[in-house]
Amino acid sequence: MARLEIDNLTKRYGDFHAARDVTLDVPEGEFLVLLGPSGCGKTTTLRMIAGFVEPTAGSVKIGGRDVTMLPPWKRNTGLVFQNYALFPHLTVGQNVAFGLEMRSVPKAEIDTKIVEALKLVRLDHLIDRLPRQLSGGQQQRVALARALAFRPDVLLLDEPLSNLDAKLRGEVRVEIRNLQQRLGITTVMVTHDQEEALTMADRLVVMRAGGIRQIGTQQDLYERPSDHFVADFVGRSSFLKGTMSGHDLTTRGGLHVRCAATVEGPAVMALRPERVFVDTKPIADVENTFEGKVEFVSYLGGMIDIHIRLSPEDQVIAQVPNHDIALPGVGETVHVGWAATSAVFPADADLQE
Repeated sequence: MARLEIDNLTKRYGDFHAARDVTLDVPEGEFLVLLGPSGCGKTTTLRMIAGFVEPTAGSVKIGGRDVTMLPPWKRNTGLVFQNYALFPHLTVGQNVAFGLEMRSVPKAEIDTKIVEALKLVRLDHLIDRLPRQLSGGQQQRVALARALAFRPDVLLLDEPLSNLDAKLRGEVRVEIRNLQQRLGITTVMVTHDQEEALTMADRLVVMRAGGIRQIGTQQDLYERPSDHFVADFVGRSSFLKGTMSGHDLTTRGGLHVRCAATVEGPAVMALRPERVFVDTKPIADVENTFEGKVEFVSYLGGMIDIHIRLSPEDQVIAQVPNHDIALPGVGETVHVGWAATSAVFPADADLQE
């Protein structure tokens, strides 16, 4: 394992910035996740770290060594691709051997390293199978074994779970995280799936339009989002938009909402659904209480989502535990309330509509 340092990494195609001034310091053994929508620059950044994309500017250091201009096979990074990139005509063992042979590992050591890598992912009993004889989850684990066989300084994962079904995805992400912690290997993963990111990461990097919007732990990003985009992308929020003066937000629908933070002028407030209280009578002991009508009720098993219209322009979602109690029906009037929140931001024009 090794420390990974990225300084002002930029990739430009003509006038288009695929990545812009990306700066990250990843300590030894950390699991860092690059999170963002398609086209945000996360995969371009990962491929510049791996050496498959040449940066326009900036540098990459691994273990204190500048590898910016080195080819991929001289960086000692292991990369697991989104589609696994297994050779269909080679056996599991031969696929794992490929990276070792590329690095000129002595043949006497290769067989031992193949078995060791496959044991890490519990597939040593399938060493002679072809990829087409494996399930999607098994193929993903073979790709992971191939990336780990030569003990890379940094492990790079490019949407490694996106081709798996939901149940298998949940199982394999736990396996990957446990393996990463056991080996203590510095890891950078790319995903657009916030649940994956929140489950697996030590720290997250939220990206948009080629740049970094916020870096932090799961709690940092969920409880203290830096802007409207992060609040919208990490977790779920209802957004109330309007104009703010002091600590008071006057929404587009005419509601007067008390906030813990202050932004002067056009603003937007983010409200997490589990922070919204719902009752048939007025709610006490919170700064904000309103009456509204239930527009939609969504049964999610352990939780219930209740969509409540507060004005023609303002709607909130409340998420309440399923305690087998009577729930309000569509069209019923309810009271909602929430505490003053600090998640209020200057209006971001491209996110307002």
